[in-house]
Amino acid sequence: MKYINFFENRQVSKLCYGTLSLSGLQNSDSLDNKVRLLNYAYKKGINFFDTAELYDNYNILKEFIKDKDRETLTIATKSYAYDKDTAEYSVNKALKELNTDYLDVFMLHEQENGNNFLGHYEAVERFMKYKEQGVIKHFGISTHRVAAVRDSIKFKEIEFVFPLINKNGIGIQDGTVNDMLDAIKKAKEQNKFIMAMKIYGGGHLITDAQESFNFVNGISAIDAIAVGMSTIEEIDANICYLESNELNINIKNKIRNQKRTLIVEEWCIGCGKCANKCRQNALTIIDGKCVVDMNKCVLCSYCASECTDFFIKIV
Repeated sequence: MKYINFFENRQVSKLCYGTLSLSGLQNSDSLDNKVRLLNYAYKKGINFFDTAELYDNYNILKEFIKDKDRETLTIATKSYAYDKDTAEYSVNKALKELNTDYLDVFMLHEQENGNNFLGHYEAVERFMKYKEQGVIKHFGISTHRVAAVRDSIKFKEIEFVFPLINKNGIGIQDGTVNDMLDAIKKAKEQNKFIMAMKIYGGGHLITDAQESFNFVNGISAIDAIAVGMSTIEEIDANICYLESNELNINIKNKIRNQKRTLIVEEWCIGCGKCANKCRQNALTIIDGKCVVDMNKCVLCSYCASECTDFFIKIV
C-alpha cells in the first residue's frame, strides 16, 4: 500500500475507502458482510475512510472501528450544516454514532462556490470552535464544481478539498476536466489537501478502469483517491491499480460485469423531489414518473435519499 503525508506528518493510505458504496442508498447486504469488507481493506493497508451524514452508515464504521486503535485510522465525514445548530447536530451525531471522541476531517457537503460557502459561515464558525477543542482535526469541503475548488483558495478555514475529477470530466457541473485540473493545481499551490472522487465517473468508466485510475493517480496535485468498493475483488483491483500491478485473471473475471445502474421502480408517484435533488440533471418527471438519463447519472445516490418510499435503487 502507498502512504502519503496527511497533516502533522501523519501517514494515511493514498487509497481512501469511500463508504457510500456500503450505505443503504447503494447496498442492501448485511452489516456483518459490510464490516467484513472494511476489515479486509484494513488488513490490506487501507486506513483512510470517507463517509457522510447523508449516507446513514455510521453504524457500520462504529462496528468496524470498535476493536481498532483509533489513532491508526483517519475518518472523514461531511454534512449540509448551514448554521450553529445544524453544525452542532451534525458533529454530535457523528461522534455518538461512530463512538469516537474526534473526527479527523469534517466537510461541508456539495459546496458550489465561495458565496455558497459564505452562506454556511455560521456553521463554519462553529466548526472552527470544534477544531480549537480538538473535536475536529481538519475542515474542508466536498464538491462537484470547479468554482468551489477555485474559491477554496479564498478561505483559510478550508484545509481539505474533495473534488470530483475523472479523465472524461463526467459529473463536473460547471466546466471541463481541464478547468477542474487547473483549479485543483491552484488549490494545491495554497497547501490544500486534495482528495479525488468519482474517478470512474459513477461507473461510466469502469470498463476502462485501469486507465481511469492511472489518470487521477498521475496528477501530482492530488494527494489521495477515494473509491467506493463493494466487493473484495474491487478492493483488490484498486490496490493493484495503485501499486501498478497487473490484475490476475480471477479478479478480472469477477469485476468484468460489475457495472451498476440506477433504477426507478414502476410504482414511482412522480413527486419530483429526486429530480430537484439531482445536481447532474439526470432525472426528469415524464408522464408522472421519474426517468433517469444514465449518460448523466454518476450514481451518487443522493436522489435516493429524497425518496421516502424507496422507489430509487442502485443495482
